[in-house]
Amino acid sequence: MAKKYGALLLVAVLVVVIVNFSVDDTEELLVFADNNDCSTIDKAAGEAFTVKITFENTGNTEGTWSINIAFEDNSWSQVGTPQNLTLMPGQIETLIWNGVVPASATVGSVARLVVYYGDSYKALDWWIYVVPSAELTIKSSIVE
Repeated sequence: MAKKYGALLLVAVLVVVIVNFSVDDTEELLVFADNNDCSTIDKAAGEAFTVKITFENTGNTEGTWSINIAFEDNSWSQVGTPQNLTLMPGQIETLIWNGVVPASATVGSVARLVVYYGDSYKALDWWIYVVPSAELTIKSSIVE
């Protein structure tokens, strides 16, 4: 009988631990601008891109964050340069990063935009799809 209660207690403790780890932190003070404009962008290897992200401090005090971005895929990644952002409560600011799809990026690969700030990160729904940069054009033809 003691084994039965011991097993039941173990299951109850595991449930509490799992629920505790699965609860999201709802007090994130740095929020991103409306994320409705999400898409996949076609870029060739070696082609430039620009990322613009608008942030807002939704907290009650001034906050400072170190923010960086990366496009990440299994076969390639492109990391931006970290930027510091200090915002007063309710203040909104846009940061801009410029980058280039690596020359070694595999055609057909897809990399997702991830924003790193402080000890956190957020994957956004922006993607770079690597397209071929070679194009075939028929210059002339003849039939006799």
